[in-house]
Amino acid sequence: MYNLIGAGLIVIGAGLGLGNIGGKAMEGIARQPEAASKIQTAMIIIGALLEGLAFGALILGK
Repeated sequence: MYNLIGAGLIVIGAGLGLGNIGGKAMEGIARQPEAASKIQTAMIIIGALLEGLAFGALILGK
């Protein structure tokens, strides 16, 4: 049962983190459109690392 609670917290945390990353990236692009490609690249890298961490925690938590 505790594994399911932990898995739920991991998914919620990853979702909130990805939403925060996306929102802040859009704010940055709105403020400096010329830096859009750099911001998007950084956002994708951070998002991929966050998802990998969440998937790893879910797999190891079983």
